[in-house]
Amino acid sequence: MQFVDYVKIHVEAGDGGRGCVSFRREKYVPRGGPDGGDGGRGGHVIIKATNELNTLLDLRYRREYRAERGGHGKGKNMHGKNGEDLIIPVPVGTVIKTVIKDDTEKIIADLDSEGSYFIVARGGKGGLGNAHFATPVRRAPRFAQPGEKGEERWLILELKLLADIGLIGLPNAGKSTLISVISSARPKIADYPFTTLVPNLGVVKLSNFRSFVVADIPGLIEDSHKGAGLGFQFLRHVERTSVLLHLIDISNMAEGDPVENLEKINRELGLYSSALLYKHQAVVATKLDIADKKRLDRLKQYCKTNNIDFFALSAVTGDGIKKLLPYLAVKVEEERKKVLYEKACGKDRK
Repeated sequence: MQFVDYVKIHVEAGDGGRGCVSFRREKYVPRGGPDGGDGGRGGHVIIKATNELNTLLDLRYRREYRAERGGHGKGKNMHGKNGEDLIIPVPVGTVIKTVIKDDTEKIIADLDSEGSYFIVARGGKGGLGNAHFATPVRRAPRFAQPGEKGEERWLILELKLLADIGLIGLPNAGKSTLISVISSARPKIADYPFTTLVPNLGVVKLSNFRSFVVADIPGLIEDSHKGAGLGFQFLRHVERTSVLLHLIDISNMAEGDPVENLEKINRELGLYSSALLYKHQAVVATKLDIADKKRLDRLKQYCKTNNIDFFALSAVTGDGIKKLLPYLAVKVEEERKKVLYEKACGKDRK
């Protein structure tokens, strides 16, 4: 399935129905008076999160969404039917934005749980029938209210994957291989750059019913925040992660200095969003089975000097994985407790 995580749509709520101008006409009831009913409310446009979807693909091919208008009022004080609400399903983790002045995007909702929803366009109110306007002085009003127009707006929908651990690094750092070993995910693995073209999710299950979700983010390169390589289109997916796991290739076939590669990726993260630099980070030296000892020692010393948690492993042989997974489980649990505490304190943590 094609992975789509950014779409722009136009939504329009239903107009309210017109109020009715009517007079009671019944045998033996002279001057029965006005009995025009009210118009119905227009339907709302609602965006609702569901776990049944993993992409915004369906919304790419349909840009216009319009809810049903309200029914018109009728005689005998009959109220018009309310327009049916239009519910647009989206994956959990979808952020809804609207464009305000100067093309500035403003977040209006973050659907980060199953069943959460947001009314993005409210239907217009139905107009009042002439029965509402009768007074002792004006006993036969011959007018009624028109229905109000429903709201309409352009929206931007962004999908940000919900994962505990984000695997980041240069192309061919071993991210796909690692996620395939520690979870049931089966991403494409090959010995050329940009093998992974879309983010992959994998669930890591440990003992005592503990588990966490890992996201394999497509390879970043220098100037990714400007659109180089696969660009910054997937950087949004690391914004929700609790822990960033830098994978650095320390094999004798790797290009560039390992420390410079690490700093390069961090620089790209900071240029995209400074908040990413405040997430907990750890470094993993990959391809330990074919490691260059000088590269390994240099990266290890750098992490020790800068107080960064460091691990070395080989996803092929399994060396180092048993040490890494419990560490990640502990860090994820700590971050989850922080989130619960901040929610209890009324803080909104992104």
